[in-house]
Amino acid sequence: MIDFVGTVKHWGRQSVAHLDAPLLFIAMAIMAVGLVTVHSATFDGNQRMASQAGNMGVALAIMWFVSRLPPQKLMRLAVPLYVVGVILLVGVFLFGIKVNGAKRWLPLGFTRIQPSEIMKIAMPLMLAWYFHKFEATLRWKHHVVAALLLVVPFALIAKQPDLGTAILVGAAGFYVIFFAGLPWKVIFGLAAAGAAAAPLLWNVLHDYQRKRILTLLDPTTDPLGAGYHIIQATIAIGSGGAVGKGYLNGTQTHLEFIPEKHTDFIFAVYSEEWGLIGNGFLLFLYTLLVGRGLIIAAAAPTLFTRLLAGAITLIFFTYAFVNMGMVSGILPVVGVPLPFVSYGGTALVTLFLGIGILMSIHTHRMLVKK
Repeated sequence: MIDFVGTVKHWGRQSVAHLDAPLLFIAMAIMAVGLVTVHSATFDGNQRMASQAGNMGVALAIMWFVSRLPPQKLMRLAVPLYVVGVILLVGVFLFGIKVNGAKRWLPLGFTRIQPSEIMKIAMPLMLAWYFHKFEATLRWKHHVVAALLLVVPFALIAKQPDLGTAILVGAAGFYVIFFAGLPWKVIFGLAAAGAAAAPLLWNVLHDYQRKRILTLLDPTTDPLGAGYHIIQATIAIGSGGAVGKGYLNGTQTHLEFIPEKHTDFIFAVYSEEWGLIGNGFLLFLYTLLVGRGLIIAAAAPTLFTRLLAGAITLIFFTYAFVNMGMVSGILPVVGVPLPFVSYGGTALVTLFLGIGILMSIHTHRMLVKK
């Protein structure tokens, strides 16, 4: 007679065997913060909250699937995923459709896709594979080739223009190159060269990008235009004080002063209602997330998995730092969501894809061939 109960228990254990409990718990805690904040930001009869819950279900399913893939399979996907991503970005440049003045979408007849999202994962995968391939003979020329592999998609994304995604893709690639042994003298040299080339780069920027930088320096120069976002967000953050105004009691939020309040500027909504203490709690959760990711990276058995885990972990940090920085008025507004908190399915799926990769690296670490 078949032991049905035992079979179900065994299947259940197998289903969760590849999940890293601390990482999942931290991500779920941040998502819970996101759900209640989306509810407060939209206050539309729970429609967006229910939609976001559905997005989370899809993202968690993708995370579970990816966590079961051995890193060897992820490595085999690196080159084709990167090549397909670049081809699609070229397709956007040639045949893409414009939405709100930016050509970021590629029509496929039955639907449209945003190929730049693919590169957030494809870039660190590709560079981690490349450095792993040449681990035994690694020289400075390999860093140069890696930089070229990074520059191509970065330039195509920035051209769309989509500076926020370009920054995230560029950061993902840079982290891999840095962890692969990029000398500090080269980093300082590049920083100095970038500072020297700033006047030339200024002329390359689009008008709206220049305006964002000027507005960052003094938002009051255009308080009803480009400076409006920063001014209203900083008012909301400051009015929250130490303990906040209380859940659903944010006046800046519910009187419709905060723009894009359920997506890019959701941190202003959260700060107004929960104050400095709430912000400290959220920062603590992000610190735990990054810390756990770095622990997984440090314990990874191969160069590929160490580079990939380290880059993905620091991407979480970059998401949070750039979003909080732009909402607080210390960075230009570039359209980067707050990870696991902002409303939206695409970014959430990308983030949980990264979580799934970290889980795969951690749970398969004893099976990866050195």
